[in-house]
Amino acid sequence: MNTTADIAVTTDDTTVSCGIMQAALRLNLLYWLCMFVADSILGYFISIDPIESAPLKVVLFGISAVMTYLMARLLIRMRHRLSFLQKALLCFLMTAVTAPIYTAIDFINYTICQYPKTVAFDPLYSGYTLIEGASMLFGWSCLFVAVLDNFEVLERERLLAIARKEALAAQMQALRYQINPHFLFNTLNSIAGLIEEGAATRAERMVLSLSTFMRTTLSLDPMHDVSLADEISLQEEYLEIERERFSDRMTFKIDIPDNVGNALVPSLILQPVIENAIKHGVGATSGPVEIVLSAYCNADRLRITVENDMPRDDATENRSPGMGVGLRNVEERLRARFQEEAHFSAGCISPSRYRVAMDLPWRQA
Repeated sequence: MNTTADIAVTTDDTTVSCGIMQAALRLNLLYWLCMFVADSILGYFISIDPIESAPLKVVLFGISAVMTYLMARLLIRMRHRLSFLQKALLCFLMTAVTAPIYTAIDFINYTICQYPKTVAFDPLYSGYTLIEGASMLFGWSCLFVAVLDNFEVLERERLLAIARKEALAAQMQALRYQINPHFLFNTLNSIAGLIEEGAATRAERMVLSLSTFMRTTLSLDPMHDVSLADEISLQEEYLEIERERFSDRMTFKIDIPDNVGNALVPSLILQPVIENAIKHGVGATSGPVEIVLSAYCNADRLRITVENDMPRDDATENRSPGMGVGLRNVEERLRARFQEEAHFSAGCISPSRYRVAMDLPWRQA
């Protein structure tokens, strides 16, 4: 029973074969047209009238073109089963079969043209014709094998590029779905607490904000970039959820020039960073906490930073190397998306201040 993948591979291989056949037909016609012109020019220098001999050449090279086209079809059919040396051997065997046919056609043509004169078989001339035909037929075969191998290389590169793109998409999607879900559990617990306290209106607002945020995030393509302005708008929806929990202690500031808002960033790249600031800043202290998101363009680079206050008692702990799951997720996503073109750093900049910084290639929507 064929799977969807098998059917897709078969369809793709059929498409490639059709493309090669079309290339073989065009190359075949061009090759024998060149042979016709070259043979006519050479014939002129040995006192053979090009115009008078043209009909004979058209018949001879036309039948030769049919033979080489059939040879091409066989090579295409056998291209996955034979090595390069085996293809070369097959070309030699096909030439050994078709070269005598080429010689016979040339002799028949000449006999017809000389009718009613009787034409005697000339072994020397026929030998020259056999060598000429074998050279052209074998030359065509070798040329087509080279073209066929080039198609194979290009096809492998195309399939490899598709495989890499699919692997990257899968990796990006896996990383995107690893975004720390603690905020969801915390939000549900907060909703339950609000309901127990009788704050039904706040609980309803929280549920609606959570629903909007989850619906938006689940519909985003992990390989699709969004403008920084849209990414910040999405994070503001997330902050609406957290404000229901920490509205009296959390301050969120945005410092972004107008011309930076249309810069492209990976979708949801800020969510784990903002969540980390809330979890280790607002959630870890009883005092007011300020979170500042800033971004600017510098020499074709986009620099994004998120800073937050944090308890002084936790400063030593936060200075340790290594990051939480959410920040590691961001770093891995940036590395998978931009390789060495992106830089990520996180750490304390003062005993009571923590900063996460991202340096990305500048791209505009």
